[in-house]
Amino acid sequence: MKKAKYIWMDGKFVKWDDAKIHLLSHVVHYGSGVFEGFRAYKTKKGTAIFRLDDHIKRLFLSAKMYRMKIPHSYDKLKKSTIEIIKKNKLTSCYIRPIVYRGYETLGVDPNPCPINVGIAVWEWGSYLGKDALDNGVDVMVSSWRRMAPDTMPAMAKAVANYMNSQLIKMEALAYGFTEGIALDVLGYISEGSGENIFLVRDNIIYTPSFGSSILLGITRDSVIKIAKGLGYTVKEMRIPRDLLYTSDEVFFTGSAAEITPIRSIDKIPIGDGKKGNITKKLQDELFAILNGKKKDKFGWLTYVK
Repeated sequence: MKKAKYIWMDGKFVKWDDAKIHLLSHVVHYGSGVFEGFRAYKTKKGTAIFRLDDHIKRLFLSAKMYRMKIPHSYDKLKKSTIEIIKKNKLTSCYIRPIVYRGYETLGVDPNPCPINVGIAVWEWGSYLGKDALDNGVDVMVSSWRRMAPDTMPAMAKAVANYMNSQLIKMEALAYGFTEGIALDVLGYISEGSGENIFLVRDNIIYTPSFGSSILLGITRDSVIKIAKGLGYTVKEMRIPRDLLYTSDEVFFTGSAAEITPIRSIDKIPIGDGKKGNITKKLQDELFAILNGKKKDKFGWLTYVK
């Protein structure tokens, strides 16, 4: 990780190496935290944050599900995100706000613990590898499944949910793959360890629906809007595993992964094993907006001035 100079912690700019919490903070022992991950891009008009409002809104909704009252306003966190980017003099970066239960007591009941908030930013390249956006990645279907909807809320971007993600990711790496695809409790396709997934077959785009234990990805939503704007049909539905192997194209989406093609699944090539035409069109359209080369007709960019 490439360090920045400062991290925002509960209203203060703290030097990167001094951004510490107590060992007995509730979040360390019970995973009681929610977070966000998104990016700022360098454009001709200056640094622009991608869908800042939507990410902060989702942060508040995740916290709400876990009965965490964030001690800062929506506008305060938006402004603080802009301020920490400026403070670190970054022209492009990854952004990680986190809300967590801090140090007070270590009972399972988290209510006595304070709610703390931090925002970190740093330079971060392609999440799934240097050439992943162009050449795609090799993935496997994981033996680990996403949680049932009556166990933990998959729609919350919660710290604890990513223990499940770690199992998926580590298993994939152990078997020589870049990433894993999880199924839901019924055996339908859910998502990657940290990405949503799309499939293309006969020029129709498919993606798992809300009921498949997915995170409601903001990049996912962006891709759906872009695809429909280009005239493609997008179907959100339960998707059986066998459609993975018989699709013309498959790709991941996410703030970190952006739009990453999948070239093989379980060592079965997807299409001709190269980035598909629709995947490329979606990439080109998204990056043209992110880099300021096309008009931001959706109002997704917030400029850091």
